[in-house]
Amino acid sequence: MQAAAAVGGAAGAGALLGPAPRAFAAPAQRFDRPATSWGVQSGDVSATSGIIWSKTDRPARMLVEVAGTEDFRGRRGRWRVDVGPDTDFTGKVALSGLPAGTELFYRVRFVGEHGRACEPLLGTLRTAPADRRDVSFSWSGDVAGQGWGINPDLGGMTGFESVRLLDPDFFIHSGDSVYADGPLEERVELPDGTVWRNVVTPAKSKVAETLDEYRGQYRYNLIDDNVRRFAAQVPQFVQWDDHEVTNNWYPGEVLGTTGPDARYTVKDVDTLAARARQAFGEYMPLSGSRIDRVLPYGPLVDVFALDLRSFRGPNTANLATEGPETRIFGTDQLTRLADQLAASCALWKVVASDMPLGVVVPDGEVAQEAIANHAPGAPAGRELEVAWLLSELKRRGVRNVVWLTADVHYTAAHFYDPEKASFSDFDPFWEFVSGPLHAGTFGPNDLDGTFGPQVVWSRAADSPNQPPSAGLQFLGHVRIDGHSGVMTVQLRDVAGAVLHSTDLTPA
Repeated sequence: MQAAAAVGGAAGAGALLGPAPRAFAAPAQRFDRPATSWGVQSGDVSATSGIIWSKTDRPARMLVEVAGTEDFRGRRGRWRVDVGPDTDFTGKVALSGLPAGTELFYRVRFVGEHGRACEPLLGTLRTAPADRRDVSFSWSGDVAGQGWGINPDLGGMTGFESVRLLDPDFFIHSGDSVYADGPLEERVELPDGTVWRNVVTPAKSKVAETLDEYRGQYRYNLIDDNVRRFAAQVPQFVQWDDHEVTNNWYPGEVLGTTGPDARYTVKDVDTLAARARQAFGEYMPLSGSRIDRVLPYGPLVDVFALDLRSFRGPNTANLATEGPETRIFGTDQLTRLADQLAASCALWKVVASDMPLGVVVPDGEVAQEAIANHAPGAPAGRELEVAWLLSELKRRGVRNVVWLTADVHYTAAHFYDPEKASFSDFDPFWEFVSGPLHAGTFGPNDLDGTFGPQVVWSRAADSPNQPPSAGLQFLGHVRIDGHSGVMTVQLRDVAGAVLHSTDLTPA
């Protein structure tokens, strides 16, 4: 991320920007203004800080102003950063000194080389409260997958508009934010004889391999009006999964020469992952360089994002009792997560996982992609790290832990019951699955009994890869009552219907 200069960044300072460099202070001439068709985004918004993102099409100075009113009187601060081709002309500024529990307005302008400025782009965000008050947030994942892109005939990616209309304090993007391995066709014939029509760009016409092709995956999503409206109103807390790089990838993998792998000229997945990670960092409003991180959102909730891609071992049958193939968190992330959960003073601890715990996700006929290994008995393979974590949380007395995830393209409520588990050294907990937000719908998958997951409710596809037009697109919505602390988890479809609701009373 570029270094941002904060001018009057502390709340109430409101100082003016200093003199611009000579390259930005040339006499005004009749040149085009910088383009801003990609909108604005905010992310990682806490009580006093957050990230503002935007993009233009040329070298420019990005100016960000924040205020407590829509007319921007009583401005609370101004920030600036210079953007260039090294980040595909994307820019991020790290806001600081914000007031807690406040609705804030921000605007972004880009000033080009000859002093020509674009029209301001506007956005809103809410900072985390310092006191106990109602908090709400939504989550989902899986966007533009399985051949289903932006269909203008059906209004585009309407799932994002559904999230926006809920007006949550923030949105957890659970991964598969793009499908870099999923090229789109302009026309897809559906079984009922109708045609799904995709907007297609050059970057979405082949699998992504170059840095610019990975960047093009994110530019594609930002074509959609729903996505841009949502991003300008709802702060995001983002993580990644596999399709930001390629299907079911792991570090050290080398792609083959047959099947879907034959589409790639670059076979080294570490090379692809490095390019994909750069594009993800440039286009997503996350702070710092880590995907696993904590979002503190006041006294009621802390959110812990996982990264189950960067540190995992290879996909195998997932039955080892020791060795590299038992990794999915990796030792550093695993111990850090346990410590952070134990240290949290928030009433609820939400673990945002890019993969479910007990759902079986095959990778071919033998290998397993996720944590569950579909084998009875004691934990093995990647289950070993989860068993250690769950036991450690019980030993330290960490209560009110809820897991939220996506990935499997259907929605479900799972209760993990130690009395029905092969491994029982843990406190019972809930996991809620949602998605896809705009991709093919599948499921339901088998469950592995190691940690005793029970299906309380689920909704899945009757046949594989149902398009978004089939009405099986899902998101989750959480509300925590500021007085009682009760967490209400709703599983919804993108038409706005509440399909299932669970009230959780805190310990």
